[in-house]
Amino acid sequence: MSSDVGGSPGLSPAVAIPGEAAVTSPEEYEAFRLERRGIEHIPETERPMRTSELFWLWAGAIWNVEFLVYGALIISFGLSFLQAVAAILIGNVFYFLLGLASLQGPETGTTTFGVSRAPFGRNGNRLPSFFNWVTQVGFEIEGLVIVVLVIETMLSRGGITSGAGIKAGLVVFAALVQFIMPFLGHATITKVLRYLSFAFIVIFAIMAALVLPKVHLGTYHKVASWEVWTTALVLIVSAGGLGWTENGNDYSRYLPRTTPKQRTFLAATLGGAIPSILLELLGAAAFIVSPKVTAVAGVPSSFASWFFRPFLVFAVIQLFSINTLDLYSSGVTLQALGVPVRRWGAVVIDTVVAGCVTALVVFQGNFFNYLSGFLSYIVVWLAPWFAILVVDYALRRGRYDAASLFSERTGVYWRNGGFNWRAITALLVGMVAAVLWVDAAFYYPSMVGPISSATGGADLSWVIGMIVGGLVYLALSVRSVPAEVAMSPGPTGSSS
Repeated sequence: MSSDVGGSPGLSPAVAIPGEAAVTSPEEYEAFRLERRGIEHIPETERPMRTSELFWLWAGAIWNVEFLVYGALIISFGLSFLQAVAAILIGNVFYFLLGLASLQGPETGTTTFGVSRAPFGRNGNRLPSFFNWVTQVGFEIEGLVIVVLVIETMLSRGGITSGAGIKAGLVVFAALVQFIMPFLGHATITKVLRYLSFAFIVIFAIMAALVLPKVHLGTYHKVASWEVWTTALVLIVSAGGLGWTENGNDYSRYLPRTTPKQRTFLAATLGGAIPSILLELLGAAAFIVSPKVTAVAGVPSSFASWFFRPFLVFAVIQLFSINTLDLYSSGVTLQALGVPVRRWGAVVIDTVVAGCVTALVVFQGNFFNYLSGFLSYIVVWLAPWFAILVVDYALRRGRYDAASLFSERTGVYWRNGGFNWRAITALLVGMVAAVLWVDAAFYYPSMVGPISSATGGADLSWVIGMIVGGLVYLALSVRSVPAEVAMSPGPTGSSS
């Protein structure tokens, strides 16, 4: 068995990489020093994380102005306030999907798309890994663009016009600042987001105190169609619980394997859902005060004038914090694709790519149209992939052969040249089903699927994608996956 790239390999004895020494010092997992590990297995001796830290990691990322904007964005579609509340509450229930997508990390000690090799095979896994890499970089670009727009607004208030040179400088500045925490790695991200959570909660309380007295629901009379409401719902789901599933195990993998699954599930689910619900509800209320809230730089228009600069400063910090998760995950996903670089090198590559595309978006404009379309389309691949991952986890009863996850040409997951065509078929069929129920008539590129047209313009692409992808994989793998488990020497590849 040969090595995975990325980090300093040091697998447990059952999955050790020949020719490379194991690193088992507990000091390896420390904040503000370079994380040496990438996609490879984390031994039990190097997993000091607690579920409370996982909760605050997700809370620190989600206590973010982006989610306030999402709440304002869906009500701007023409929803009534009650319709927006319903979309927010129902949509955020699906953070339980993030909880489910965090259970495999402690079991396997690897990242999400390291685990994804089990259903797809090492080479077959490159397809969903590519989709995820594009998705993660897309979210990084979203965050960087908003940072640039916010700083431009602050400069404009000071009488400084943002010409081409200033815009280019802001893009470079934002990309370099964004690079720091993902470069240092998991322990740094966990510690910093935990403490930022407390500051963000205070800022949220101030915003709520400034906005809520100004909200007069009696003056806001709008009711959206079923079509528009389901479009709002898919935005909430894709930006929230379903949209984070591909990151889940990247952050839970430092939990000990003995961590109770219920605690892992609740830490991830509630860490994301609680701030998301509160911020989106506040965003919907703030839109009634001022429609400018659909842009981050316009959010302070719903607050007192003195809050303008303090809010934007914190908004920039918040945006960098949420982008940290995307950039870290895109790096380890690049390794799952097979790019032969260390984790920190993958972060460098993704920073450059995201920075270049951010510059194009900043100079071209139409950002929020692209954003809404991006959030609508990512569920096409994400929903069936997630269903396949969870069905596979259930079929094997949470038991993985870690050695096979990291083996290049051997092991129970190698199958037909590293491809599991059952999973790939289920993914493609699920994606086709999702496309048939997409309603992206107002986005770029615009599209309305035939099932969406037949159901009055509803968008339930994420629902049908999960159902079809999951059921097809179940039908094709109900016997083969348990047989693979029987071939494995132990729950995680050990002989114990």
